[in-house]
Amino acid sequence: MTDDTQMMEALEARVRRREGRRDFFRTMGAAAAIGGGMALTSCGGNDDSGGSPTPSPTATATATPTPTPTATSSSGLTDGDLLNFALNLEYLEAQFYAYATTGTGLDATLLTGPTGTTPGAVTGGRQVTFTDPVVANFAREIAADERAHVQFLRAAIGATAIAMPALDLSATATGAFSNAARAAGLIGAGQAFDPYANENDFLLAAYLFEDVGVTAYKGAAAQLSSAVVLQAAAGILAAEAYHAAMIRTTLYTKGLITPSLIDATEKISDARDSLDGATDLDQGVRAIGNVSNIIPLDANGIAFGRTPQQVLNIVYLNKASVSLGGFFPAGVNGTAKTSAAN
Repeated sequence: MTDDTQMMEALEARVRRREGRRDFFRTMGAAAAIGGGMALTSCGGNDDSGGSPTPSPTATATATPTPTPTATSSSGLTDGDLLNFALNLEYLEAQFYAYATTGTGLDATLLTGPTGTTPGAVTGGRQVTFTDPVVANFAREIAADERAHVQFLRAAIGATAIAMPALDLSATATGAFSNAARAAGLIGAGQAFDPYANENDFLLAAYLFEDVGVTAYKGAAAQLSSAVVLQAAAGILAAEAYHAAMIRTTLYTKGLITPSLIDATEKISDARDSLDGATDLDQGVRAIGNVSNIIPLDANGIAFGRTPQQVLNIVYLNKASVSLGGFFPAGVNGTAKTSAAN
């Protein structure tokens, strides 16, 4: 049995369990609705419909699509390769939010890879002193979601799930956050950008990651061959899009009082665009006329995507074709390792 076959069977098993639970709750819901209606009638309850509520008919179950075990995209990457690529990004986000909200990283049990591989180390990371309870609650919610994404992807991929690569989350003048901020023009030569110093800088760092995460899943969707894997990826894409909207909305709202925050999102957006190719798709949160720009979309109202290579250009902080740098000082793990030559 191939590793991809095991991954597909694991995902299909999750779908079957979920459908079984849904069928159970549909049945229980129908019984409760009928029972509740009888109780209301016997008690003389006044209902405008004049009768007991009619439950929706139970949908006929459809067969779970059977994917090709060794599904391969036009890029030459299998579905397993693409999920492992996404796992690299989830490690990065989950560790950043874990440190920012608790001061500690993920459990060691969530970092290991196949036998014989050792997780990379996390450089930097510390707890943020939040002053706005709304931002603090947002951060804790996203932290829990990103941890869950790591758990889910590791379980879905199975025995070939990659170990966490080395991550640079430091706040030094030569660290990845400072290099990214310097490239965006937020700080000068020799200065440091500290995403843990205050919640505004935390939000800008989160903005850097979240928008990239959304475009990564959107870009990967077109390359996935299995309907089961696509369903799982679509669910994570939706969660990442919610996260990005939370961060962008908060920056926009705070930026109405502190305009430099909105200016910073535009600079970060321009910096990302300078790395991922000739297209100018990335957008900050500055309003367009009298319309906000919380959701960065194209003319058709559709979110844009990036290829794995373009995503690596951004997280490696390099527009050239390289295999390490930026937030991944030793590169990502898995098959998709090299950024595009832009």
